[in-house]
Amino acid sequence: MTSQAPMTSTERRQSILYIGIALILAVALGGGLVKVGAGFAARNTNGITVTGSAKTEATADNVVWTLNVSLTRPTVAEAVTKVGNDVASVSKYLAEGGIPADALTLGSVSTYANEQYVNGNNTGKILNYRASRDVVVRSKDVQLVSKLSQGIGTILQQGVTVNNYGPQYYLSTLPKLRPQLLEEAMKDAKIRAEAITKAVGGKVGSVQSVRSGVFQVTTPDSTMTQDTGAYDTSSIEKTVTSTVSVTFSVK
Repeated sequence: MTSQAPMTSTERRQSILYIGIALILAVALGGGLVKVGAGFAARNTNGITVTGSAKTEATADNVVWTLNVSLTRPTVAEAVTKVGNDVASVSKYLAEGGIPADALTLGSVSTYANEQYVNGNNTGKILNYRASRDVVVRSKDVQLVSKLSQGIGTILQQGVTVNNYGPQYYLSTLPKLRPQLLEEAMKDAKIRAEAITKAVGGKVGSVQSVRSGVFQVTTPDSTMTQDTGAYDTSSIEKTVTSTVSVTFSVK
């Protein structure tokens, strides 16, 4: 039996180093296998979340049109008188254009004094008085109101002082459109989920959760969206868009 020569200090350090490396590799390999197993478990238990959308075209069937007569005159009496005359001219224009009397609402006359200021200080002198009054049209004949709004220049040319803020068009059918669009958006979400899972050899299972997004009512072909939901009132023709976020289980 031969005796083994004792290890030198260099050989001893190398031996310790090899043992340490082996231990590190063993720990790393074990941890990696645990993570791989956890990864497969997550894949088996988690679902897939997709966004579905649906849109439709709609035509406004209600309109609110606000006109404002506002002007300045040296005295209160002159300002109020002129406002009254101009409101009468606006009302006549609307009546002759086909707007019935019960579709008009006249606001109260408001007045205030424009005071003089010098270097930021009120001198106590009144320069003139401003008077104003609103004329509001509410109608279901959106095309007629649109036509009258575009022709308002004819009374402006007559010296009538009126501010046209433009008609605002609304949909009374939106409550009926919502459930229809949500159903279509759900179908779209399932189609997208099936396309994704099919590509990797999976199948879509049951619905795990659904979150409905806000509705966007925009002008046709608009890309405008808002987190709280958009509602454009400037156009008669509109696009209504619905979105849903759906999580499906995966088989």
